[in-house]
Order: sequence, then C-alpha cells, then structure tokens
Amino acid sequence: ITKIFHEHHKKTMQPKIKTTNPFSGQSIDLTEEEHTLYNAIKMLEADELYEPMQKAIDKFSRLNPKAYRVLVD
Repeated sequence: ITKIFHEHHKKTMQPKIKTTNPFSGQSIDLTEEEHTLYNAIKMLEADELYEPMQKAIDKFSRLNPKAYRVLVD
C-alpha cells in the first residue's frame, strides 16, 4: 500500500499546465507529459500527418480521458 501511495503522490504533485481548447474555450490542467503529447497532436494535425496524429490521440485518450474529452473529442 505504501508503494501505491507514493505513486499517487508523485502523480498528483506534478506541476500542471492549464491548456485551453481553442474551439470550445474549455480549459483543463495537464501534466507536462500530457501537455507535450497534446502539442504533438496539434502539430501533427497542422502538418496533415493523420496516421501518427491518430496514434498520439489514442495514447492521449488513455493517459487522460477527461482531458481528451475537453481538448480533442
């Protein structure tokens, strides 16, 4: 149980980055890892690289389903 507590504590203590959906105006706080992945999704979309974009979206949706619904879905 101590290991579970430490993993949860480590995850919740990460600095958060407020990220806003440019279309809906909704915002959500992301970890650095989630924010990097979200930025990659947006860059891949702009470059019309849809296959790697979809792979990144799949990973993002599993990493943070709520953020996926706010920012991508």
